[in-house]
Amino acid sequence: MGGDLPNRLAKYALTPLAVIAGSLRDALEKLIELPRNIKQTFLLLMDMVFVAGAMWGAVALRLGDTNFHLGTVEVFCAAFTVLFSAIIFLRLGLYRAVIRFMGQQAIWAVITAVSYSTLLLGAFIFFAQADVPRSMPFYYWAISLLLIGGTRLSVRAYYQAKLRSMSEKVIIYGAGESGRQLLTALHHGDQYRAVVFVDDDPTLQHSVINGLQVARAMDIGRLILEHDITQILLAIPSALPERRKEIINSLVGLPVYVRTVRKINELVSGLASVTQIQDIELDELLGREPVPPHPELMDRCITDKVVMVTGAGGSIGSELCRQILRSNPRELLLLDSSEYVLYNIERELKDLAQKLEISVEVIALLGSVQDQRRLESVYKTFTVQTVYHAAAYKHVPMVEYNVAEGVANNVFGTWFAAEAARKAGVETFVLVSTDKAVRPTNIMGASKRFAEMILQGMAKQNYATRFCMVRFGNVLGSSGSVVPLFREQINSGGPVTVTHPDVSRYFMSIAEAAQLVLQASAMGTGGDVFVLNMGEPVRIVDLARRMIRLSGYEMDHDSHIGEHIEIQFTGLRPGEKLHEELLLGTNVEGTGHPMIMRAEEEYLPYEQMHDHLMDLLNYCDQMDCANITSVLNAAVSGFGDHQVRYDHVWKKQGKIGKPSEVATFTPAAASSNVQVLFPDKA
Repeated sequence: MGGDLPNRLAKYALTPLAVIAGSLRDALEKLIELPRNIKQTFLLLMDMVFVAGAMWGAVALRLGDTNFHLGTVEVFCAAFTVLFSAIIFLRLGLYRAVIRFMGQQAIWAVITAVSYSTLLLGAFIFFAQADVPRSMPFYYWAISLLLIGGTRLSVRAYYQAKLRSMSEKVIIYGAGESGRQLLTALHHGDQYRAVVFVDDDPTLQHSVINGLQVARAMDIGRLILEHDITQILLAIPSALPERRKEIINSLVGLPVYVRTVRKINELVSGLASVTQIQDIELDELLGREPVPPHPELMDRCITDKVVMVTGAGGSIGSELCRQILRSNPRELLLLDSSEYVLYNIERELKDLAQKLEISVEVIALLGSVQDQRRLESVYKTFTVQTVYHAAAYKHVPMVEYNVAEGVANNVFGTWFAAEAARKAGVETFVLVSTDKAVRPTNIMGASKRFAEMILQGMAKQNYATRFCMVRFGNVLGSSGSVVPLFREQINSGGPVTVTHPDVSRYFMSIAEAAQLVLQASAMGTGGDVFVLNMGEPVRIVDLARRMIRLSGYEMDHDSHIGEHIEIQFTGLRPGEKLHEELLLGTNVEGTGHPMIMRAEEEYLPYEQMHDHLMDLLNYCDQMDCANITSVLNAAVSGFGDHQVRYDHVWKKQGKIGKPSEVATFTPAAASSNVQVLFPDKA
């Protein structure tokens, strides 16, 4: 009992100090919240009190006694010093700077103002022959600077300490120039507070840079626990891709959100700033580095040509437009049926052209690829030389729910666009296709394979237009892609939904896919099916786990303590496969580009395709989903006996599942379903 007495006495002794400190803090908070003009007036009055107090303190300090008498001359000198100091302080802008954000320039302004005030005081004392010690102005300068500058620095320190207490604690990975710039930027904000650098360079480790210790990468786990870190910011824009992958992989599984500054090429080109913090780039989620484009292939069908992109406002179409713009076409025509997306991509491209300082006329055209007259008119009017046909319905379940419209857009949109190109004398027509066209299990994939076969047949008609197609897998970040969906689900706290534990897909970044499409188009000779090397397929559940962990969360089966996000398996959606393929057969050859292959695949003669097209046109007009599917079954190899099960209109009409409604489409040509690419070898 008696041992607690000193502690209790100390507690009671500290209570008045705590009360005083709390009162000062409350008063400061109220002062900060006042209107700016009132705060400026209050600060001016306070500074003048400090000026008067500094003069009194300077005399007292010089004399070593507070009991002294000032005559009339001395009082007038003091009054004039206060008055003229107020004018000087106002003229030098001491009250324009926001104290809690004041920087080096504002501090120098305070020193300058106090120095001018001291010179005035010295002049008044000299000319008025005031009876004060001659060294008094020097004491006055030091005391004024301490009071006027010290209060400002104290307010700034208090406010910054308050912000730091509310900021997220982060580690900056990379103590180089970018890391130091990022630290400076964070000091001027209130969202993040860097507590330590981490760097792989042994010469920097254990040193202190801009007030922060530089630690080793192996200590990150300990640092996260010690400092309650919530994010790691990667400031390694110049690191080699392989090293970036290693670093990101080493951070997977840590209970922190991993983000990064922009890459070095974006910083050097001026397209980005080191202060722009973003999520890990999509291609880095795959662990595969994109292959740099071949400039001569990129430019062959674009530079100084009139180029048109259909579906220009979509994910692939818009990225094609960005890449095409950089190759400096004579004119770039954008076609889309959506006014909103067309407006957005036109504005973006014009801004990009201005930023890149290139002169390219960007022309936005509203229209549908199912309007052949509109397309032919556009081709001829603008003398279009190259067409990239990216307009399509690509969402597998959505097309299953809307069979007739999906087929009409994907099949007839391609046919009409290609026929219009032939009639207008377009040099190159490129179809953007998909891996879902290979042995399709859904209407979308079958419609895209049917579109490929149309171009294959047209290419053998010896038309002047060169037709080719480029087939690739899923594109990261595109509309309908799993990555934006996963990020949205993670940000909302989960769960993350995956269709099946074993489902896998080929993935590629939007930029890489667009570059390869443009390069493949330059290598086509007519009827070519180009297949992009997508690397190894990625299990969707592995991608989901990687994204969850890089966002700083754990999963239910993890042993770490932290916030958890669950993965839920929802089952395959209508028409989906477990695994996708890129090739129909094994007859494939290289092209000289490591990421582009040329496949020789089966096709139907154009006359037979034309018959199928006439049947499809009739059935789409009648919205006869069963016979639409039967035509696709007859024409598309590997499509099998697909039945209509999900179309919304047919489901509402009660036609799904009735034997009487199932078509028995058996055209005469169906007996010879396909022939090989070279008939003489059949």
